[in-house]
Amino acid sequence: MTTISLPPEQRAKLGRHLRRAGRREIGGILMGEQLEHDRFRIVEFTVDETSGTPAHFVRSPEHHRAALDAFFRRTGADYRRFNYLGEWHSHPSYPVLPSREDVASMVDLVTGERDIAFAVLLIIRLRCALRIEAGGFMFAMPGQMTSVTLTR
Repeated sequence: MTTISLPPEQRAKLGRHLRRAGRREIGGILMGEQLEHDRFRIVEFTVDETSGTPAHFVRSPEHHRAALDAFFRRTGADYRRFNYLGEWHSHPSYPVLPSREDVASMVDLVTGERDIAFAVLLIIRLRCALRIEAGGFMFAMPGQMTSVTLTR
């Protein structure tokens, strides 16, 4: 089972963005560090707070490319240790489960021409305006989806 750590400082940052967005879906990309074979830590994430609606979010790749390039520069392009981990978005009004559109998008991502072995989808929402509820899902070739254990 794959484990992904979402450290307290990253949780706090996510919480601030989610409170600002209110009932509108927001999201971005996840950049992580591989700690062991199936254990990762979220190091950074991007946020696109402008393109979501109350029931839909689609990330614009151009918006996040510069952040990913800067992350690779800061980590010395050590792709075996630090790399793109996946995508995240909020479901402020829905369960933290992927929709059919979410699954199709992630399957296209890993089975497409981007040459990535897997991608994580993290779906989050605020409960009672304070507590982050999250669901993590790993997508890998050939279009398989498995749950991910999230830790602090």
